[in-house]
Amino acid sequence: MRTAWVNAGALTAVVVAVALLIGKNISGDTSTQILNVSYDPTRELFQDLNPRFIEKYLKDTGKRLTIAQSHGGSSRQAQAVIDGVPADVVTLALPSDVDALRKRGLVAADWDRRLPNGGQPYTSTIVFVVRKGNPKGIEDWSDLVRRDVSVITPNPKTSGNGKLSLLAAWGSVIYRGGSDAAALEYLRQLYRHVPVLDVGARDATNTFTQEKLGDVQLTWENEALLEAVEYKGELEIVYPLVSIRAEPSVAWVDSNVAHRKTEAYAKAYLEYLYTDQAQEIIAQHGYRPINPAIFMRHSAQFPPVNLFSVTLFAKNWEDAQQKFFAEGGIYDEVRSAGPKQDQAVIR
Repeated sequence: MRTAWVNAGALTAVVVAVALLIGKNISGDTSTQILNVSYDPTRELFQDLNPRFIEKYLKDTGKRLTIAQSHGGSSRQAQAVIDGVPADVVTLALPSDVDALRKRGLVAADWDRRLPNGGQPYTSTIVFVVRKGNPKGIEDWSDLVRRDVSVITPNPKTSGNGKLSLLAAWGSVIYRGGSDAAALEYLRQLYRHVPVLDVGARDATNTFTQEKLGDVQLTWENEALLEAVEYKGELEIVYPLVSIRAEPSVAWVDSNVAHRKTEAYAKAYLEYLYTDQAQEIIAQHGYRPINPAIFMRHSAQFPPVNLFSVTLFAKNWEDAQQKFFAEGGIYDEVRSAGPKQDQAVIR
């Protein structure tokens, strides 16, 4: 976005908030501040949701809460919580990122059964953003590997957007009846067209919009809608014929809320995401609400697209994480197979 400088300010605010939280932990105080560790493009969403929740919670309970936010590449955010960032809640890009916390004993084993819809208050997908007039005529996944096309997508090792873009690309081959070998070859070709791999979705957005690098950006639907508004007339959204159904997931962090005695606040905060008021705000920000009536009210901004589940090519999200992104997985194979001169710069 044009307001990329906000990222540094947001980071400073989070550092201060985390310092305060850690200070309270050391002193044994019970906090009325909760920290939401989230993924890159949700900044604007929670800037809108948080004051509405605070107002509602004050009215319902008489207690005034404050909410601190942290944003970044989803997998990196999950690792930060594992490394000690005292998140009360996580609102991450993929179920596998939340499950990484479960494996470390930070989140309960039944985290995906404690809230409606498997702990997924909204869904999304991966779409294309192109320059004005779509000068390269990019319409579907096959166009991304043409010789004259440069693609911007974040690093799958650190970014939920990056992971989903890779899985969407792989699935676009499998969905049409292609083999694993054909999908692997397609990925090898695709990543030869990626000049840089940014750490997260918002960094990749800045690369595409501000540095004007690349012909097409693979990004979240909500991020694409935001870009189209801010860069009105300069950018266009292209919906490929098929794409993946993204399933951002939320949970309270059991080990942290137990220590800080904030479980009631964290649980109420996440339950609020399923209310009509929150679902309406979610839709307004370009995420697909799970409330059918609210989705239909906003259906004009969500063009129909054939969305496939991760189960098209994996048992579940955890299986996809291991198959594609673990050490020595498919993404590592793709990266190691290409000529050095065709390797994207990781930054």
